[in-house]
Amino acid sequence: MRRLIVQLVHLLLRLFFRRVEVTGLEHVPAEGGGVLVAWHPNGMIDPALLFETCPRPVVFGARHGLFKVPMLGAILRATETVPIYRALDMGEDASEEARAAANEKSLDALSDAVVRGRFAALFPEGMSHDAPHLMALKTGVARLYYRACERKRPEDPTPVLVPVGLHYDEKRLFRSSVLVSYHPPMALPEALAGVPPADEPHEARRARYRAFTDEIERVLYEVVHATESWDDHHLMHRARKLVRAERAFRTGAQLAKPTMEERTRAFARIWTGYQARRATHPREVEALIARVAEYDADLRALRIEDHELDRPPRIVNAWLGLLLLLQAVLVYFLFPPIMVLGGIVNVPPALALYAVSRWASKTEKDEASIKILAGSLIFPAAWLTAALLAGWGHHTLHAMYPGVPDAFVTAGALTALLAIAGGAISLRYLRLARETARAIRVRMTRERCRMTIARLRVDRAELCDALVAMAEGIDLPGRVLPDGTIAKREAAPSG
Repeated sequence: MRRLIVQLVHLLLRLFFRRVEVTGLEHVPAEGGGVLVAWHPNGMIDPALLFETCPRPVVFGARHGLFKVPMLGAILRATETVPIYRALDMGEDASEEARAAANEKSLDALSDAVVRGRFAALFPEGMSHDAPHLMALKTGVARLYYRACERKRPEDPTPVLVPVGLHYDEKRLFRSSVLVSYHPPMALPEALAGVPPADEPHEARRARYRAFTDEIERVLYEVVHATESWDDHHLMHRARKLVRAERAFRTGAQLAKPTMEERTRAFARIWTGYQARRATHPREVEALIARVAEYDADLRALRIEDHELDRPPRIVNAWLGLLLLLQAVLVYFLFPPIMVLGGIVNVPPALALYAVSRWASKTEKDEASIKILAGSLIFPAAWLTAALLAGWGHHTLHAMYPGVPDAFVTAGALTALLAIAGGAISLRYLRLARETARAIRVRMTRERCRMTIARLRVDRAELCDALVAMAEGIDLPGRVLPDGTIAKREAAPSG
């Protein structure tokens, strides 16, 4: 059952995301238990990604009442989900002692899983959100970690804390990309490591929890590259892209779209340098960021990207040529009917899914979760309905004209397969159509605004030099290749 659920989650995530990149799996120990610690920017997608990508079994907590629900309870038990006894479920009349006992019971259940060699996944913010930075962290991770240390046997390995970065390019959009980055286990300060004294005073224990949580917050800020505002976030990405484009232009390289790993690594370089220099050269940094903001505003007004200042995007790409060739040679009369059928079957559920996600999503963080959950029900239901209608229609036709074979199942199955294939082909064509339309628009913009394009090239070169100069002497993540690609820093040789 667990393997089946993992495979189902894998399928749903790969259908929703165009690309799921996973790095740092070597940082997850092969033995012993621990805690995965991550921020929580995307609702149910965040735990689903940890559950599916982690090489070790991951357990989560769920409200204990959910275990009584038919089917759902079986799924929760199959995935080793731990029942959580929440104080708020006990009602307003519950005493403080009863609430504390409920919390302790939940803590014991999760710590037992860690002691048994499992990894518990916790989001210390306690809530999902749409901010580019962390919310206030709660002390649950500290309490769980120390409880697991207290309950483990002396010969068992000490639980580890593995920070996880979750990086989305467009978290609510269908067919976007995501990076799940597992980082080395945290090295706790000596004052926070080990089992606390059994007779430690209550206030001292609370101070320990708070200091532990502050350390987690410090590490998570580095892991997720949290920024103070979305304006800062977008400007850091603009700086990243302009440096990459300018370096590629100077070397004559034609870079492909960066992977999420490279993009995140480059963002980390810009953000690290920005923070370091803001502390030592605040006025210079403020002036440079203002120039980047002006450059960004000009590009946005033209609706082009940094690399498109040098050359226009290709209108015909390899995929489009291949599809046109296949259509002309092999499926000239096949693709259009399939796409029409795919549209007839898939457009209504797509519109219904859009309406459901807009209605049910209070914030952006919920949209992707609702799209995956609702889409996994709406689209199969639409395909099944189309199959039943096709089978019924074929059977009716056979009753009217006995010469037509009675193939209820075959007609239904073929219709369902064609509806699925038609939907996939239509998505590909729509994407190519959008890319082609954008390429045409950018070419027209370049022709119409030649003077502005030339000025922006000069601005980009000056900004690139200024950003590189300001980063001199700072130890930045990754290493820069001559063409502007940001590669992983090579480990220093041992000895």
